Amino acid sequence: MSISGYSLWRLLSLCLLCGLIAACGARKGGGYYKDDGPGDNPPANLDRVPDAVPKIEPLARGPNRPYTALGKSFTPDTSGGPYRVKGRASWYGRKFHGNPTSNGERYDMYGMTAAHPTLPIPSYVRVTRVSTGKTVVLRVNDRGPFLANRVIDLSYVAAYKLGVLAPGSAEVLVERIMPDEIRGWRAQAPTASPAAAPDMPPPASNQTPSATASAIVQPNAASTGIFYLQAGAFSDPARAQALASELNGKVPSDLGATVNIEQSSGQLYRVRIGPFASRDAASQASERLRNSSGLPTTLSAQ
Repeated sequence: MSISGYSLWRLLSLCLLCGLIAACGARKGGGYYKDDGPGDNPPANLDRVPDAVPKIEPLARGPNRPYTALGKSFTPDTSGGPYRVKGRASWYGRKFHGNPTSNGERYDMYGMTAAHPTLPIPSYVRVTRVSTGKTVVLRVNDRGPFLANRVIDLSYVAAYKLGVLAPGSAEVLVERIMPDEIRGWRAQAPTASPAAAPDMPPPASNQTPSATASAIVQPNAASTGIFYLQAGAFSDPARAQALASELNGKVPSDLGATVNIEQSSGQLYRVRIGPFASRDAASQASERLRNSSGLPTTLSAQ
């Protein structure tokens, strides 16, 4: 089966751009298109755009069938298995803004979405930039990229939040968010203190909030055995992002955990570290974080 008309148009545009670049000499950077970029009036609050909120959705029919692109065959993985791959991420912006994605939705360059060659559509991924530890949660609703050295195409705002706009591409870790984690994600509801720390005061000029919120061992759902450390909960997404950005560099890589922001149905933004397979593992991680970053630990099952 051939790829959709929109994806083909993207491929043809990319090929044309590559030809123009070759004619004009080597291009610096990664996947940045010289005639792509932000719209004429980009929103002023891109830092406040929240991550995608994972949910279990039925798979689309068309974009999950085998297809070919650039002479190579691709078979989308609908087996339900995990995915954890490190590679280069690129991005796409206004050239495709408002056009159909592979599943027929309109591409929103200011939405937290991504294109992937084989992950199910729709599905959700956690994308971490390797050099900085910054993490975003995205919804996969499009196909691409199809270059051999690219593993994912980020929306404009996702690339902005990961700091990938200027270089055009960057090394990232892409992890599929599995159904068990999603079910627990959805099961959580806003809670009052002590289960969720109150809003932190606004940071002083040129400073970020310090990690003073209590870390709480938080089971994602009793039936799944998945646990998280909650570092804070905020009504203001900017404050949640500030704390998440600060903690990203303080989580030891050997913990096998990442920092993420979960938006609850009550518009509460939770900064969480995980997942952990057991309460003991979460407790040990909490102790390590307290020793390494000064984050106090108040262990409390939710």
